[in-house]
Amino acid sequence: MEYNKLVRDNIPEIIIKNNQKPSTHIASEEEFKQALRNKLYEEVNEFIETPNLGEMADVLEVMYTICDFKEDDIKELEIFRQEKLKKNGSFSKRIILEKVD
Repeated sequence: MEYNKLVRDNIPEIIIKNNQKPSTHIASEEEFKQALRNKLYEEVNEFIETPNLGEMADVLEVMYTICDFKEDDIKELEIFRQEKLKKNGSFSKRIILEKVD
């Protein structure tokens, strides 16, 4: 079966333990950047399909990896999140904007 997608670091070892042979390579920077985008899209869609903590953790892991790759500190991401929270609020009030006249 072909995948051609970014997987977690231990997946090849898990495949080998299941008596299968993985074929892998290390992504270039550009390929990794695109693979991270694809993985984020994949994980968000999986969360939409199955909204549970496991899928949410996968989304978060991709976000952490993107921060590492871009050499952004995850603490900076939290600062941006807090600033947007103060300025625009959260989503806790469940407000649906229908239109603006």
